[in-house]
Amino acid sequence: MGPRPAPWRRTTRRLMAALLLDTTVLIDLLRGRPSARARIEALRASGDTPYVCATNVEETVRGLRPPEEDAARALLGGLRLVPLLDAEGWRAGEWRRSYAARGRTLSQADCLVAAAALSIGGRLATGNPKDFPMAGIDVEHWPSGT
Repeated sequence: MGPRPAPWRRTTRRLMAALLLDTTVLIDLLRGRPSARARIEALRASGDTPYVCATNVEETVRGLRPPEEDAARALLGGLRLVPLLDAEGWRAGEWRRSYAARGRTLSQADCLVAAAALSIGGRLATGNPKDFPMAGIDVEHWPSGT
């Protein structure tokens, strides 16, 4: 019989996880909404890592008010970027085709965002959870505008 592990070697440490922030969350952060700030602070305090993808960057930049550009560059520059490669494009296309066959149209942007989230573990924070019905995506509802 081998030695028993010492009690101090046991670990209860939670593994750090990645979370892709959807555009609704990014806009709320840029606009200084208290609940978004509190959630991002809690996310960082827990050791989780916030990510974006090129689709979120494009949607955020498209909706910027002129005085928000510097803040947007700072916010987006402080987040990790999930690359959108052929695997993510393929997955997004499969979802769109599958849901269309059932009579539901999903947007290209939402499918690419979901595919990016899936590539880092499947967690996605959004103000629009209904836009992400795809299997394998763990959607966290961060209500918009609060």
